[in-house]
Amino acid sequence: MMTPLFQQIITYGLLPTVALTSGGLLALSIRLGTQARSAILHFAAGVVFSVVAVEILPDIVRLHDPWLTVVGFGLGIGLMLLIRHLTESSAETPDSTSTKGSTPGSFPIAFLLAIGVDLFIDGLLLGIGFAAGAKEGILLAFALGVEVFSLGLATVTSLREDGISRSRVIRLLLSLSGTFFVSTLIGATLLHNLPEQGLDIVLSFGLAALLFLVTEELLVEAHESKEKPWLTAMFFGGFLLFLIIGMIA
Repeated sequence: MMTPLFQQIITYGLLPTVALTSGGLLALSIRLGTQARSAILHFAAGVVFSVVAVEILPDIVRLHDPWLTVVGFGLGIGLMLLIRHLTESSAETPDSTSTKGSTPGSFPIAFLLAIGVDLFIDGLLLGIGFAAGAKEGILLAFALGVEVFSLGLATVTSLREDGISRSRVIRLLLSLSGTFFVSTLIGATLLHNLPEQGLDIVLSFGLAALLFLVTEELLVEAHESKEKPWLTAMFFGGFLLFLIIGMIA
């Protein structure tokens, strides 16, 4: 029999999950122009960067273990760079003369894995937040709902731009949503009693993955179109929004 707290975790854990799916389906049903796509990517990058500043960095500093932070961060950035190298190497075949998005069904593996790690870490944070207190968990659920909604928009927009079929995008979107929900349950149960050393490594690993996602994926794609001041402002708007929500929470 589930405890009231666990029922509450499931209920509020579904909020960001539904927000992620809704954002993706919205991007799937509306054909966005180049500037709208760039604005969404800028906004999502700002929100993710704010998550790093508001939710992850303070916890890493509080744990105060430089060596474990180096280990976790090194593992995270090493994995992302390795994935980037392997995916770029496989794409650079002699007969690979097609332009981006011209091969239906192909997709950027590094981008998807970075999004997946982001969502996994977000879910862990939400689960741990509920374990720390119901009020903190509820507020964090609403804050993460804003983040993953914009991530859903950005992810599906990018995948459709790469020429991936509608059915495949939906399957990927549902997989990402499931990743977030499962990691929330893991954070609320298994990681609640995780030693601080293990938590430091997990958070440092996530920190590296999120920074990679912002600097090497979201902003790179956002800058493929002609840059305008209001598009740049979307990044800072996303950062400020989550910062304010984090302060309230």
